[in-house]
Amino acid sequence: MNSPATADPRDTPSSSSDRTRFALALVLVALGAAAFGIAFRLSLVAVYRQLAGVDNVVRAVAALPGWARLLVPAAGGLIAGLIARCCIVRSQGVSNVMEAVALGNVRLSLGTTGWRVAGSWIAIGAGMSLGREGPLIEFGGTLGAALGRVTALPRNRTRALVAAGTAAGFAAAYNTPFAAVLFVLETIIGIVAMDALLPTMAATVIAVTLTRAVAGGGPIYGQRTFELVSPFELLPYALLGVLAAVGAAAFKGLLAASQRFVEAHPIPQPMRAAAGGLIVGAILFFVPLVAGNGYEPLNAVLDQEYPLLLVAVLMLAKALATSGSVASGVAGGVFTPVLLLGGGLGTLFAAALGFVSAPFAPSPGSYALVGMAAMTAGAIHAPLTAAVMIFELSGDYPIVLPLLLATIVATAVSRWLGSESLYAAELRRRGLGWELTLDGRIVADAAPEPPGSTQQPTRS
Repeated sequence: MNSPATADPRDTPSSSSDRTRFALALVLVALGAAAFGIAFRLSLVAVYRQLAGVDNVVRAVAALPGWARLLVPAAGGLIAGLIARCCIVRSQGVSNVMEAVALGNVRLSLGTTGWRVAGSWIAIGAGMSLGREGPLIEFGGTLGAALGRVTALPRNRTRALVAAGTAAGFAAAYNTPFAAVLFVLETIIGIVAMDALLPTMAATVIAVTLTRAVAGGGPIYGQRTFELVSPFELLPYALLGVLAAVGAAAFKGLLAASQRFVEAHPIPQPMRAAAGGLIVGAILFFVPLVAGNGYEPLNAVLDQEYPLLLVAVLMLAKALATSGSVASGVAGGVFTPVLLLGGGLGTLFAAALGFVSAPFAPSPGSYALVGMAAMTAGAIHAPLTAAVMIFELSGDYPIVLPLLLATIVATAVSRWLGSESLYAAELRRRGLGWELTLDGRIVADAAPEPPGSTQQPTRS
């Protein structure tokens, strides 16, 4: 591993005072990220209860007349677009958090994040197809950077705080501590660094403890029971991994196509966001289940409450609505929509398998869970994160082997197809990227460094 030729004063060894300030900042970033995640979630519920007398976006949208389903997302997009045009002066997102942790370019603005989160909250509340994990991850990482600046910590300590805040935000979104740590290791950092691992784990413990104390503990998709009938049943799960990789590549291709269309036909904000909201509204007019991040219909898919035709329609509508929401330029994640697509794929696959050979499909819900993990792995190229996350979401230990197998296959096939990770694609659009090898991280096409930085575009 090569290191920069000239030492950066922000990377000086930590003193006793540094360690004390770092420990305090770590506790604050974990509590702050968790509290923000709880407030983000509960404030949306409060709005739905106040305006529609229900507790989630799907029920709220379903209760609206047709014209309102069409116009409410457009109005939400318009407001979010106005915020983007008037209040956000620089581009920022999860890829900036990755850059801050991986390369040390800690240029995250808490003010920018605040406005982006406000726009995202309005858009999600209005029914646009975006995940809330994006704002939560970005806020946690940016809070870590801000506390690092306030406490005048060395850059290496600030990078660790950004990683810890990212994990805390992910944990607050999904209540999955192990998956939160793995997400940072596999996706944000890309390598295991003890200086970042221990703070990340500590922040996750604090964030999950607070989240569970307020929002409740246990698997958020309900406890489920799985049993592997025969070792030969692993073969269908491997095939499901292949199909999930193809499905993830198709979804990422749809997102990329929508981005290319916007670049070829530029529309200034706020009209761009309003147009995206109108697209979502047109879909909600016919399929209100598409509203929001997909959490509510995913639970129903896992419980096999929908006929197969509705599951197929929901998958197509969700993919289109999410691509329209992302192309709108409104901040938000796609993690939960990917989970819904994977759950639907697993359900349809189980039905087809049962039609061909009933003994291989004892539990459609289990195939839905494995489909969720496989589609996620194919989308973000993080097989451990995907497998462990679904294990934690379901609380079902015997499903571990199918989860691991399907996520391995999905990631390998996705890479073989040449399909990039969603986050790698976002980095590439910013002119930044790196390759992870056994020798470390090889950085290519690095973005311009801030004044005073000595970070080199080489192995790190």
